[in-house]
Amino acid sequence: MGKTSHCFREVDHAADFCVVGGGMAGLVAAIAAARYGARVVLIQDRPVLGGNASSETRVHICGADRHNGIRNMRETGILEEIRLENLYRNPQRSFGVWDTILYEKARYQENLALILNCSVLQAEMDGKRIVSVTGWQLTTQTYHKVRAKIFADCSGDGILAPLTGAEFRVGREARGEFGESLAPEQTDRRTMGMSILIATREHARPQPFEPPHWAYRFETCQEIPYGEGGHNFWGMGYWWVELGGEHDSIRDTETMRDELLRIAYGVWDHTKNHCKHRDAAANWAIDWVQFLPAKRESRRYVGDHVLSQVDIDSEGRFDDLVAYGGWTMDDHDPAGFWAVKYGRPATQFHKTPSPYGIPYRCLCSRNTDNLMFAGRCHSATHMAMSSTRVMGTGCSMGQAVGTAAAMAVKLGLDPRGILPSVKELQQVLLRDDCYLPWVKQEFGPLTRGAEVLTSNGDGETLRDGTNRPVGDDAHAWPARVGDHATYAFDRPRRVEQLTLILDSNLEMDPQMSHFRKADQLTSTPPAMPKAFHVDAMVDDKWSTICEVQGNHQRLVRLAIGKQVEAVRFVLDRTWGAETSRVYAMYVD
Repeated sequence: MGKTSHCFREVDHAADFCVVGGGMAGLVAAIAAARYGARVVLIQDRPVLGGNASSETRVHICGADRHNGIRNMRETGILEEIRLENLYRNPQRSFGVWDTILYEKARYQENLALILNCSVLQAEMDGKRIVSVTGWQLTTQTYHKVRAKIFADCSGDGILAPLTGAEFRVGREARGEFGESLAPEQTDRRTMGMSILIATREHARPQPFEPPHWAYRFETCQEIPYGEGGHNFWGMGYWWVELGGEHDSIRDTETMRDELLRIAYGVWDHTKNHCKHRDAAANWAIDWVQFLPAKRESRRYVGDHVLSQVDIDSEGRFDDLVAYGGWTMDDHDPAGFWAVKYGRPATQFHKTPSPYGIPYRCLCSRNTDNLMFAGRCHSATHMAMSSTRVMGTGCSMGQAVGTAAAMAVKLGLDPRGILPSVKELQQVLLRDDCYLPWVKQEFGPLTRGAEVLTSNGDGETLRDGTNRPVGDDAHAWPARVGDHATYAFDRPRRVEQLTLILDSNLEMDPQMSHFRKADQLTSTPPAMPKAFHVDAMVDDKWSTICEVQGNHQRLVRLAIGKQVEAVRFVLDRTWGAETSRVYAMYVD
């Protein structure tokens, strides 16, 4: 329904769940909730989705696997679904195609309304509850007002905090407050900064470079972070072209962008014209410049639990863990690029275990009843957030938030009311192929009561409740073309659905970036089953009831809807590997 006021149109939206911020965490949260029947509105202030992972900023989606430095630890669930879709449709690794895949995941998801180019600037409150939020859509000069039962702030900057009175923090906690050995002695408002990247491309002949007159000039390598070794990889730009931690990381963004552009062009001028790498860089030229700074830290909400360095160091084995991380605590110096002037590294890298758990209590506001959050604005100290801020971890949180919001709406509860049912939330997440360390998937009586028969190997791994390799245990049934696995029942049983969790080569890197290394996937994982079929036994006779061709997803659900004596999965073809694995097979 629309109306006009002050010459501008106003459009009202009614929803169960409103997500503010369409970065990776917000996108995943919105999709998760919509798939469980909640009416969702997703508001994004940019023309594209993905936030720092989009074409506007092109930052890696880092996570607990640390660019596959820790094997088999990458996030699955909806993030894995998106990455596999990208590998299948975007082998050229075009960021425009990547943007399109993210866009269609939201735009064509049932129950999800997408509002792009819309910046939230107002919230209506009723006591400790958010009634509505209003945003201004630049492209249509329209105010969009969204009324919802539950709201999630996944905006990164935590825009709903100042609009609603939700409790938040900015800056670094004192060492003694949470017992964090890596924190400073005194509290301050310094943060990590924001970066601007440049991407370059190699040409067939030398490409001269004349810097703009306003660029900084760096004559020696010692003027640049990490010295001579700090700028010899220029294909994707430099994360340490960073500023803002000594300023207000929100209000000073435009000023910081101007300074970062001066630095970025100055570093490229140095590389091309002044340093020892200039011969190697002779044929390289700038192909892209980032004009939207990629932020690391600003506001952080306060939940019923504030994740700390101590929690991470002790692996976060919370009873209510619903997400996980594993990235190192990368504490970027507030001075960013200019830390080199003081003899300090641009970043200090502190070890963390991988994985560590993140509790549900870090995702719900302590003083605003219907507010949730995911991504870098969740409830954590500065030190903990230096690890949890990365986007893979944000997606893990986002799927938990969206799934919990849909549960809360269905039960007529506020988000914190889900806490007594967190075990049920964990099981829903596991069924959707999220990984929760130290929590096993529990299968229904139909799966548990069946006899498992395979052409080879131990079929019990199909229902052991751990759906990925952990340590030296594969937790999978190995299969070659022609191999089959069967669930046989004691009598004819009604089977509505068969679910498979397949092999997406978790030991490889699916990163969407210009970064190239030996284990980086650029097409559908070779071990992924490309073709398979499902047979059913009725009256002691097998017949094929489902054939799948061109599969490229890890989580596959197939409708059966029959009374059967047994069901059988048969592998027909992979995407190139001789062997594949099935991590789970269960029936409902």
